Amino acid sequence: MEAQFWHQRWDKGEIGFHQHSFNPHLTRFWYRVPIAHEAPVFVPLCGKSQDMLWLRGEGHPVLGVEISALAVAAFFADNALPPQRGRQGAFDIYEHGGIQLLCGDFFDLTCAHLAGIGAVYDRASLIALPPELRGRYAEHLCAILPPATPMLLVTLDYDQGAMAGPPFAVSEQEVRSLYGSHFAIDNVFSHDLLQGAEEERWRSRGIAAMSEQVYLLTAR
Repeated sequence: MEAQFWHQRWDKGEIGFHQHSFNPHLTRFWYRVPIAHEAPVFVPLCGKSQDMLWLRGEGHPVLGVEISALAVAAFFADNALPPQRGRQGAFDIYEHGGIQLLCGDFFDLTCAHLAGIGAVYDRASLIALPPELRGRYAEHLCAILPPATPMLLVTLDYDQGAMAGPPFAVSEQEVRSLYGSHFAIDNVFSHDLLQGAEEERWRSRGIAAMSEQVYLLTAR
């Protein structure tokens, strides 16, 4: 999946993955993440997620990375946050009030960018990537994070043959395969998405069963 795919999605406003309110799994399970108060949080492939505002409201500086300049600009404009802008290496930098977004390619991130990060929040990153990219993504993330950085990870699991992603299906087995050598993995919550308000949305796309999973990844 090329960067152009995501640029086109944002250009056309095809952003059904964007949530207009805080993710309930974040607000429910964040307290279980072993992170110091006011330690920075990394949000990969962040789009214009409102969850970054919630994390900032909890006292955490937020660092996000996003390839679409439209998404980055929209985050600050939608929330009436005029950003300071700059350029550093491969990234355009937008910053306001403890939220810094790097506009560029996730794979251009280095250890220096993530120095001091206290935790990772991934709601829509891993499931945004096709299978051929997920291994590379997880390997790069683990390589550039400070040692023992915990992660709150939200995924979807369904029959991938029934619907083309994104969002892509990521099984618990795959989560453990991608991250098991670096983290202890605890599946803290599983939810049947076809028993709630989003049932019709997914059934209309041919999905007969879909679960949402929440994982807490901590140091071994």
